[in-house]
Amino acid sequence: MTTEERLYKLEGIVEGVMATLPERITSLENRMDLLRQELKGDLAALRQELKADVTSLERKLQEGMASLRQEFKADIASLESRLQEQVASLRQEFKADSASLRQELKAGMASLESRLQEGMASLRQEFKADSASLHQELKADMASLEGRLQEQMVSLRREFKADSASLRQELKADMASLRQELRADMASLRQELKGDINTALNRLMLYFSALAVILTLLTLWR
Repeated sequence: MTTEERLYKLEGIVEGVMATLPERITSLENRMDLLRQELKGDLAALRQELKADVTSLERKLQEGMASLRQEFKADIASLESRLQEQVASLRQEFKADSASLRQELKAGMASLESRLQEGMASLRQEFKADSASLHQELKADMASLEGRLQEQMVSLRREFKADSASLRQELKADMASLRQELRADMASLRQELKGDINTALNRLMLYFSALAVILTLLTLWR
């Protein structure tokens, strides 16, 4: 093979390499654009999932609070109803006792006129004692009901605070875990992109070095 044929052959090789370089660079740019689009899509999907989880947790918390309020209102209404029933029953009994006492007093007025004042004084004392005793019993019952109601309210507040704190901790842990995973994925993707870019640059440098050597050889042979 003559020197001219070798030169033509080398020129053909160089032209072939130079012809494929733009296509390879374009392919590398397209791949990088594709990777960027995939990363954007993954980030958007992750944001949507996180928003959906937070919305679901907020809805569950609101439903739980509404249920607790309804139960608390129902308990209060039930206590008020029972208290009203007890008071109404006591009033009926008191009215019945008073009516009976009036009838007995009217029937014995003719024969007990001389002892009316003593009997009236005694009855007044007994009535006052019974009223005071009944008043004390009612106060004790109401105080007991208020104490139990306060205990239930304190217990419900503690449970609600504990559930809210636990839910906040779980949400913080999930968000922290998602952030760590996202950072790890982004770091891995950056490393892959850097590796691809470095590989492409190294190949380009090799191509240009080979081209420089070939051009130098061509210059020397001429």
